[in-house]
Amino acid sequence: MKNITLGIKDDVLEKIKKYAVRRETTVNAIVREHLEQIAKNDDRLKQVVSELRQMSENSTAELGRHYKWKREDCYER
Repeated sequence: MKNITLGIKDDVLEKIKKYAVRRETTVNAIVREHLEQIAKNDDRLKQVVSELRQMSENSTAELGRHYKWKREDCYER
């Protein structure tokens, strides 16, 4: 595990320390969990996009004929 240094405004740090105490954890644990969640979500997003592309490429579905709507078609006369 690597250590990093963060620059955080004093007032923000004080609020986060109080938040951590209320939740019986540490600022370090909060930051670590948040960063882990970001990495996990990013990995999941990449996987989902890849799966959607693959499904799209393998799809045999047809959209039907293309119809170009005219503005007047959208309103009752």
